[in-house]
Amino acid sequence: MSGAADGLVVGAARPRIPWGPQSVADVLTRGLTERPDDLAVAARHGRLTYRELDAAANRAAHALLALGVRPGDRVAASLPNDVDIVVAFLGAMRAGAVWVGVHRVLARPEKVRMFDDCGTSVVLADPSVADELARGGQGDVPRVVRVDPTDPQAEWQRLLAGADPGPTGVEVDPFAPAAISYTSGTTGWPKGVVHSQHNLLMPGAVTVPEGAYGPDEPIGVVLPLTILNVMILNVVIAFQAGSRVVVGDRHDPVGVAEWIEAEQVAVISFVPTIFHELLTHPDVRPEALRTVTKARTGGAQVTDGLRALYQERFGQRLCSSFAMTEVPTFATREDPSEPAVPGSLGRALPHVRVEIHDADDRPVPIGTTGEICIGPSTEGPWAGVYTPMLGYWGMPEETATALRGGLLHTGDIGRLDEDGYLYLVDRKSSLIIRGGSNIYPAEIERVLDLDDRVADCAVVPRPDERLGETTVAFVELNPGATATPEELRALCREHLARYKVPDEVRIVEQLPRNPLGKVHRAVLAEEVAAEVAQVAAR
Repeated sequence: MSGAADGLVVGAARPRIPWGPQSVADVLTRGLTERPDDLAVAARHGRLTYRELDAAANRAAHALLALGVRPGDRVAASLPNDVDIVVAFLGAMRAGAVWVGVHRVLARPEKVRMFDDCGTSVVLADPSVADELARGGQGDVPRVVRVDPTDPQAEWQRLLAGADPGPTGVEVDPFAPAAISYTSGTTGWPKGVVHSQHNLLMPGAVTVPEGAYGPDEPIGVVLPLTILNVMILNVVIAFQAGSRVVVGDRHDPVGVAEWIEAEQVAVISFVPTIFHELLTHPDVRPEALRTVTKARTGGAQVTDGLRALYQERFGQRLCSSFAMTEVPTFATREDPSEPAVPGSLGRALPHVRVEIHDADDRPVPIGTTGEICIGPSTEGPWAGVYTPMLGYWGMPEETATALRGGLLHTGDIGRLDEDGYLYLVDRKSSLIIRGGSNIYPAEIERVLDLDDRVADCAVVPRPDERLGETTVAFVELNPGATATPEELRALCREHLARYKVPDEVRIVEQLPRNPLGKVHRAVLAEEVAAEVAQVAAR
C-alpha cells in the first residue's frame, strides 16, 4: 500500500474484475450490446433507452468539461430522484471527475461544510437547493449550476442540449478516486469516504453472475440517490445486469405501492421503516406488490416480527445484510435460496472475507465476539479482486487506523458461527439509526453546545416501532440560565438536517456521570428504554 494525496491509500495492485466492465464509465456496455432500444431508466421526467442514456451520459460529461471540470475534480450533486441525477452521475464517471452526493435535506451549513472539505468545483442543484445556497449565510459556495427538467432554459438543461453526444476521449483510471460519500462522524463532523470506480462495480460484479439481479428484473429505488450506496445498489447494478432502474420520488406507503405496481418492479431494497409502513398501512393492497420477486433490506436491524409479517402478507422472504459506506454497500447477505438463520446477517459475499478481531487486532475463535473486519477474499476466482475504500478524504490518521493490516476495521461488534454466518452484536460507537438514516449523537451535541446556556448534553436513542430509533437529547444548563426545549430544537433545525433534529429535548438539573466525570450515556439510554417498555406493557 502507498500513500496518496489527501490522506488516501492506494494499493499497488490493479486487479481485474473477472467479467463485465472494468469502470463505471463503461457500465452501459451490456445493455448497449444486448438491448440498446430497451428502457435503461424510467423516472418522473424521463424514460431513456440504453442508446439514449449513452448519448445523454456523453452530453453530461462534455457539459462538465465545458464548466472547467477536469479528471479528479470534485462535482457535487444535490438533486432529487429523477433522470437528471442518473445522467449526471454517469457523466461525472465518464469525465473522470469525483462524484459527491449531497443529501438535499441537509441544512445549508452541512452542505457548505462538505463542499469546503473536499474542494468542490461545481455543484449541480435543483431550484430549491440552488435558491437556498444563493441566500448566503455561513460559508461561501462553489459554482452552482441550476438543474430543472421542467425548464429548458435552466443552465444544466442548456448545457446538455448543446453538448456533443459522442465520447469525450477522457481516459478514465478505474483505481483513481471516483466518489466521496460523507458519513456521520463520531466527532460531530462527517467524514468523506473515498471509493474508486473499481470499488463501485464490485457489489454488482459478484451478485449479478449469481442471479441476484437479472436483465428482466426492473430494480426500483425510492431512497435518495445522493447516497452513494443507494446509487451503487440500484443504478450501477441495474446497468451491470442489463436491466432497467425505475427511479421513484414518492415515499408515502400508498404511493410507493402504486408506483411498484405501475412500473412492474421486481427488485426492491428499502430500509425497514418503508417495509413497516407498507405492511401496516390499511390502504396498501398486497396484490400491488405481486411483481416483486426479491425484497431486501438494510440500514437498521430487522425484527423477526417484521420478517414474519412481510412473509405472511406478501408471500416473500425479506432478506437483510451487513453493509456500510466504507465497504461499499454490503459485505454479507442472506441467501433466499437457503433456510433462514435467525438473528444472522448472512454470509460473506465471494469477493470478501469477514474476520472478527480482538482489541489487539488478532483473530478470535469462532463464536467469540469482537470487531468486524473486512478484507479481500483469498480463495476462488475473486481472490484479491476486492480493494477496500481509498480512505477518508483529507484524514490520513483516520484512514491509516481504519485500514491497518490491509483490512477495513468497521468498529462494529459481531461474531461468526461455524457456518460463516455473521451476527451483529453492537453498532459502531453510539450510532443511532432513525428510519434507516445514520445519526451520531456528537453531531447533535456539537450544535447544542453552540448555545451559551448549555453546560453539557447527551443524545441517546429511544426504541421506536416504526422508525427503529428516535433521538432524545438530555440538556444540563449553566447555573442561572433558562431555555426551553423548543428553543434548543430550533437551534438544531438551523444547523442540521430535519431527521437529525432531536425528537425530544429534556432539560435536567444534572446529567448522570461516571467516576471519571463523563456523562453516563448508558444510564440515560436505559431510562428511556424502560419508559418505552412501560408504555408498551399498558
